[in-house]
Amino acid sequence: MNVLFEEDGAFRAGVVLADNNTSLQVELPTGKRSKVKAANVLLRFDAPAPAELLDKAEADAEAIDVDFLWEVCGDAEFAFEELAAEYAGQKPSALEAAAVLLRLHSAPIWFHRKGRGRFRKAPPDILKAALAGLEKKRQQALAIERMATELKAGTLPAELKPLLAELLYKPDRNKPETKALEAACAETGLAAPRLLAGCGALGDTHEYHLGRFLFEYFPRGTDFGAYAAPVDPADLPVADVRAFSIDDAQTTEIDDAFSVVFDADGGMRVGIHIAAPGLGITPESDLGRIARQRLSTVYMPGRKITMLPEEVVERFTLAEGHTVPAISLYLDVAADLRIVAHESKLERVPVAANLRHHDIEPVFNEETLAGDLPEFPFRDELKRLWELATVLEAGRGATGQQNRKDYAYRVDWDATTDQGPGRIAIEERPRGSPLDKLVAELMIVANSTWGALLRDAKAAGLYRVQTAGKVRMSTVAAAHEGLGVDCYAWSSSPLRRYCDLINQWQLIACLREETPPFTAKSGEFLGALRDFELTYAAYAEFQRGMERYWCLRWLAQEGVRSASAAVLKESLVRLEDIPLVLRVPSLPALDRGVRVQLAVEQIDLLEAEGKARYVELLAAEASDAALGDEEAAE
Repeated sequence: MNVLFEEDGAFRAGVVLADNNTSLQVELPTGKRSKVKAANVLLRFDAPAPAELLDKAEADAEAIDVDFLWEVCGDAEFAFEELAAEYAGQKPSALEAAAVLLRLHSAPIWFHRKGRGRFRKAPPDILKAALAGLEKKRQQALAIERMATELKAGTLPAELKPLLAELLYKPDRNKPETKALEAACAETGLAAPRLLAGCGALGDTHEYHLGRFLFEYFPRGTDFGAYAAPVDPADLPVADVRAFSIDDAQTTEIDDAFSVVFDADGGMRVGIHIAAPGLGITPESDLGRIARQRLSTVYMPGRKITMLPEEVVERFTLAEGHTVPAISLYLDVAADLRIVAHESKLERVPVAANLRHHDIEPVFNEETLAGDLPEFPFRDELKRLWELATVLEAGRGATGQQNRKDYAYRVDWDATTDQGPGRIAIEERPRGSPLDKLVAELMIVANSTWGALLRDAKAAGLYRVQTAGKVRMSTVAAAHEGLGVDCYAWSSSPLRRYCDLINQWQLIACLREETPPFTAKSGEFLGALRDFELTYAAYAEFQRGMERYWCLRWLAQEGVRSASAAVLKESLVRLEDIPLVLRVPSLPALDRGVRVQLAVEQIDLLEAEGKARYVELLAAEASDAALGDEEAAE
């Protein structure tokens, strides 16, 4: 006696060795013996042999028209032998019964299982819906295969065009377009960006990297939409000063300016003037909400995404020839450069000039300061402010900035190179120049003084705190050890940073003797602190990434094949001509600062990576300026 039974979801057939009523001892064609429950037996038969039964039944089942089976069977539940008898027109043989069983089992859309060997035909409406779904899946599979074939052939399927950003940066693996791309990538061995670039889907590598950032942080685009215009602050007195700013040529958000009025006794009254959008924008206004959403201006070589609309920036920026609202900190400075008093005011400030680094630094630098300064606008004011800055720096216990390098990135978007739109120029500029020191020290005075004002007024403020070498944002007016001040509240860049704008709103309320808009424990205030810190760090990381991209692009643009570098640690080196850090696996074990010559072998702008090979040692060690900021490099 042979039996056909179901075990672990599969059909098996074997020879009965022992029948114990509730269970059987069965030997399978493989020789394996199994104990089978009698309830699991579906069919008992003498012929054909067990192995032959399943082989032939599977072949015969394929020939049975499942639609015909569905049509001929009734609506009631039935056993497979019953349908087999009707299908065969007589008592079915073991082979005929097994074939019908296998066909029923293989068609769950048409026949729903109701028990072992028992089925019920699917209702017409359910069958129709299921067949439609099946057809949809079949068509989808064909579409996936077609799209993958087109991608492998270097053609971008039409379905992928509107989904490019999603496919590149955050693919939905449930979508057929994503499945097609993944299949094509698997078969070609290419990453998705590389494959899509080969299909002409990426305009240029710069837009690819910028697009990733925009997709995450500006998914609705960078336009501001409609907003109510800022109010014009009324009844502000006009300061009796001639203010001037100091910025690079690309700066349009001019937050800070200075003024100097000399006293007859050798002293002076120094004005630190900060643009005051907080006088025309409130936290709950349209522009206040826009600033809260963006949190900061985004910087990158050749472009920026402003925190506030350009026309609003133009209204409040300290532009030459305009008289604009400002918060001013006046320092009364004695002839020996001691600060003897200070005063904060809300006023309008006449801006006489916007001085630019590239114009002033050639005539105002360490060399010219050591001799006789030539004539240039605001020469005497700048010299005296620099002398004050030197005293302020010493008063903080600072020893002066190390002579490291800064770099300015200039992108000429009117030019096109082999790498795409834009030609990059990278200009070296020493960090810690007299102009830098002058501006930095006066900003430290303003931010620390106004931080103390908020603290003493018991008004909430956002502070930069540094303890044990770690810098963080805080609502507590604690020390900034690196700067050597008791407290430090960012307040000097309200056009560019939301935390500065918050502090400005708080300052304005204090100076007007009004209730500040934020309290230290409010959810809105603490949420702004958290979001600003995270977003500001993300924006800075993006800026560093784009600067790296443009450094690599400069190497490709200039056709650089050999470059000198300084060892940072292990296999990391920093190029001497541009601020680019590369990992060089072939680099031998060398001490930090050792200079080496490299062969630049490959620049991959899509991955923003460069490959270089160690060539030889160079004489002399690199200076600290050449090594740059190791933390930023890593």
